[in-house]
Amino acid sequence: MAQADPDSTPMGARADSGSAEVVNIVGAGLAGSLLALLLAQRGLGVRVFERRPDPRRASAERGRSINLALAARGIHALEAAGVMQTIRPLLVAMRGRMVHEVDGRRSLVPYGQRPHEVIHSVSRGALNLALLEAADAFPGVELRFDQACRGIDHLAGTLQLRDTVEGIDYDLPLAPSIATDGAGSAVRRALKAAGAVAVREELLDHDYKELTIPPRADGGFALEPDALHVWPRGGYMLIALPNPDATFTATLFLAREGPVSFAALRTPADAAAFFAREFPDAVPLLGDVAAQYAANPQGRLGTIHCDRWHLGGEALLLGDAAHAIVPFHGQGMNCAFEDCVELARLVDAGLGWPQAFAEFQRRRQPNAAAIARMALENYVEMRDTVRDPRFLRHKQLALQLEQRHPRRFIPRYSMVSFHPGIPYAEALRRGEVQQRILDELDPGEGAPGAAALDLARADRLVTAELAELPGP
Repeated sequence: MAQADPDSTPMGARADSGSAEVVNIVGAGLAGSLLALLLAQRGLGVRVFERRPDPRRASAERGRSINLALAARGIHALEAAGVMQTIRPLLVAMRGRMVHEVDGRRSLVPYGQRPHEVIHSVSRGALNLALLEAADAFPGVELRFDQACRGIDHLAGTLQLRDTVEGIDYDLPLAPSIATDGAGSAVRRALKAAGAVAVREELLDHDYKELTIPPRADGGFALEPDALHVWPRGGYMLIALPNPDATFTATLFLAREGPVSFAALRTPADAAAFFAREFPDAVPLLGDVAAQYAANPQGRLGTIHCDRWHLGGEALLLGDAAHAIVPFHGQGMNCAFEDCVELARLVDAGLGWPQAFAEFQRRRQPNAAAIARMALENYVEMRDTVRDPRFLRHKQLALQLEQRHPRRFIPRYSMVSFHPGIPYAEALRRGEVQQRILDELDPGEGAPGAAALDLARADRLVTAELAELPGP
């Protein structure tokens, strides 16, 4: 709704008609649904436009979920919206990575060292449904499905939409509109075409394909349900995350081209032979792996960088639309949920939309860049270095240093996954300092790991290099 002075009018203020100001949200996925709820809770009217049919009445898209990992940042956001109790039954806690070697050996690498330091597997579809239901039940939220965004017209100040069922094009006032329409964002494409943002898309040269591990004949889990299972093979890997129905969602990450790649697996028989050779203990669990491989789509992965996330107070990119990342740190959803909470804080501050959108970008852009980098680094760790003796030595050393200095030395994975009060950018910075400390303290190959740690030297390094973090 137009405002005479958008810089000075508080968000949520009543317009001339006496109704709440209306915000457009493009995309009813995870971030869009949560944001709609948070904004409506602050007195704003919210219209959500989604190109897909209502998932409560239509089947979910196959093969695109890469089962999600909910960590502390996402939980904090869901608690802020008052929906965590509804979400909790959808979660399966995972306390570490269960590493599967080719010879069948398995070992658990814990994520942390405290009982609460777990991440939670959750179905994208089930979580989206729960958030949509919560948003739809809140006064002031209007969900409109089968509404595709055709773009925006900055000069005319319009959001361009199409009702795909009726085949009708229509326009609405643009300001304010928030794009939560994912990595393929139509709003971002329109802003790029208008020269309002510069966009750089870095496609990973690895793709993914999803498979399913069904329950055992007795209905139980075929693998330990309290772990993320990973079959690291250096340049590629298979992972499996548990679901509440005792299935596992498995995902193969593999180069797109090359001698060992999706391109090299030309037939279902090729795929079956590849799995039998590289993941022999997974084959009996997957059932007809050749049929699954042939039936499910091959997905792309990449990172999106935008120099600018907003168009004055008219349009804002949020979540994957602004900063899509690869899934290897399990933080894409958590980061987007953190975006939603940050924007809600700015609504509470009573800024006008131009100020709020600019401040949102200032606060979140460095953190989005940091987690994008850490996610790429974590892919190498998961598929390769998790088996490296040096990595395992450093893991032991880090845990011991955390026990001795819990307010100074927190492993980077723990900062990212279990400490929502530490911004991603600070986790990246402190992680680099901590890695230098570990390199200096590393007792080397053949040494008895953490038992060889020079405690006095370690204490001096940690105290000198790492400032104490504030308490909870």
